[in-house]
Order: sequence, then C-alpha cells, then structure tokens
Amino acid sequence: MKDKLDHNIINIVFAATDEVAVKDKRLSEELSAYINDLIIHDFERLVSLLYRIDIDEKKLKSLLSFHPDINSGDTIAAMIIERQLQKIKSRQASRRDENRMSEEEKW
Repeated sequence: MKDKLDHNIINIVFAATDEVAVKDKRLSEELSAYINDLIIHDFERLVSLLYRIDIDEKKLKSLLSFHPDINSGDTIAAMIIERQLQKIKSRQASRRDENRMSEEEKW
C-alpha cells in the first residue's frame, strides 16, 4: 500500500499543469519523504526516477555536497519541483507561440 501511495505522489507531480499545484507545501513534504525512503530502500529506483525527470546530475551532486546539513530528500524534491515548473512554463510559452501563428503558418 505504501508503494502505491508513494507512486501516486510522483504521478501528482508529473500531472500538475499549473505552478500552484506543483508548489504545494504538502506535496513537497510528501515528495521529500518519498525521496528519503528511496535513498534508503531503493536507490536504483531513485536514480531511474531522476533520469526520467531529467534532473541535472552535476547540479544535484553540487547542491548535495555544498549543503550536507540540508536533508537530501528536501534538496532532491526541490530540484524535481523546479524541473516540473520549468516544463510547465515551457508548455505555456509553446501554447502562446502557437496561438500567435496565423492559420496558414500552423499547417
């Protein structure tokens, strides 16, 4: 049951289409707890997840090494949320650009 709940947290983050949903404090806390659980029990799954989300490995390593006093789950969750926000903004910009095109340019 716990694995299903944790998997739902990731799905909620992926499915979020607006900044407010992604920035939800409770979601961030649950995501951090899930990440900490993966660090301890299934590190391979965590690495796979970070690759799938397209988290910058160098940036992550840098943040973790420069801030060893901060919970790793919190740091990783913040990076995941930041990446999802980038994707949302990119989609919104793409939609605005499409709306600006004339009908002739669209095809």
